[in-house]
This record gives sequence, C-alpha cells and structure tokens, in this order.
Amino acid sequence: MIGWLEAVVLGLIQGLTEFLPISSSAHIRVVSAFLHWPDPGAAFTAVIQLGTEAAVLIYFRKEIWEIISTWTRSLWTPSLRGHWAARMGWYVIIGTLPIGVLGLLLKDQIETVFRDLRLVGTTLVVFAIILWWADRTARNKLTLEKHLSATHAIVYGFAESLALIPGVSRSGGTITAGLLLDYRREDAAKYSFLLAIPAVLASGLLEVAKIGEGQSPAWGPTIVATVISFVVGYAAVAWFLKYISHHRFTWFVVYRIVLGLFVILSVSLGWIPAQG
Repeated sequence: MIGWLEAVVLGLIQGLTEFLPISSSAHIRVVSAFLHWPDPGAAFTAVIQLGTEAAVLIYFRKEIWEIISTWTRSLWTPSLRGHWAARMGWYVIIGTLPIGVLGLLLKDQIETVFRDLRLVGTTLVVFAIILWWADRTARNKLTLEKHLSATHAIVYGFAESLALIPGVSRSGGTITAGLLLDYRREDAAKYSFLLAIPAVLASGLLEVAKIGEGQSPAWGPTIVATVISFVVGYAAVAWFLKYISHHRFTWFVVYRIVLGLFVILSVSLGWIPAQG
C-alpha cells in the first residue's frame, strides 16, 4: 500500500515531470521500483494527474475560458464559427478521440503489460531519439491560431495516445508530433497541454472509484499526492514554456536516453523486477 512518505515523493515526481517530455508515469513506476515500493498502479497515477491538470486549468484559465465560451456560443451563432477559439474547441474534441478509443480498448494492457519496466526503458530511449530528430528537422514556424486543422488535430491525438505506455510521455509525444508538423515549440507545447485536459480529467475521474479498494492506495495519501502535484506542476509548466521559447529539447533527450538505458540495465542485472 502507498503510505504518506510515498505519497509525498510521488506527488513531487508527478508535478515535476508531467509537463516535461520525460514521462511522469515512467518516473513514478521507476522510482517506486528502485525504492522497493509497490507499483502504485494505473489508477493512482491517473488520479494524481488531476492535480497537475488543475495547474493547467489555472495557468491557461483565460485561453480555456475563451475557447469554451466561444465554442459554446458558436453552436448557435454562425459568425463565431471561424473564430480561432471556436475552432480550437473542435480541434481539442477531435484530437481527444484517439486516446479515448484506444484507452478503452487497451484498458487491461495499460494496467499490466504496459507497465513492464523493459518496455518503459525501451520507450524512453526510442522516443527520445524521435524527439531529437523532430527538434533538429522542424522548421518551427506554424502557429495554432493560423494553421491548426482537423487533420493536424488527429495526428496530435494519435501521438498523445502513445502515452498510454509509460515512457512515451504525453507531452513528449504530442510535442514531437507538433514539431514534425513544423509548429513552433511553444505552440506545440501549448496545444499538447490543452489537448490533455479532456483525456486526463476523464481518466482520473473514471479511476477515482478504484481508490481505497483492494490493492489500490488509500484516499489520504492519494489526496496528498494530488495536492503536491498541483503546486509543483504549476511552477513546472510556467518554467517549461519559458525554457523552450529559447532552447531546444536536447537535454531532455539526453536525460531520457540515460534513464532508459539505466532502467533496462537494472532489470537485466536483477536490481529491480520488470513487473510491479
């Protein structure tokens, strides 16, 4: 069972890593394994992500309110349908469809085989290389308001769905897709955060019922981890958006490769078990 110390540590990790392209779910899984803590499971991970998602809702509150209000009014006001905020509302909905469908179809695998540390280590390395290549080849010129389309939203959506495997990274996958589509780094990250809102809220709320049941963590530690992830996550998203406006993703790529290879080596040498 997850205790108070584990809740504090995992809440910090969630807040620090959710918005960085290094996979928060992989870090929670790996740290738990090295500290010989039980695998907190997919339900705990999904619920504490509500904390970091609350940070996004507050940080982007003006943009989110404009998107929701304009999209809603555009349903009966045709003149608003061309407004960027109304279109963004549809693009977030469209982009959420892939992870919604695949999340339901692969529910059993998400809670079992996808959490195998050999797979986690491999995805950390493989998607680091893809992110590096995308960052080096991207023209870094398109903006969300002028260039985002339904087709691009679907591409983003399938990239986000890869994050069902710990190690891919929700932000890493969608930002990589944005770079490959030639979006500016800041715009790719911003849409990544907006796109995550429906999926994370739905996943977290669906998994809430499992907290406190069977082998799942108790409510107390889960709430503590969620609150900590919110506070730390708010600071992390502000720092990350400022950082990528002037820097490439090179250090994140290096970190992912080192961590991924270390996880694979550790499992191979028997230092940590592959399964939770």
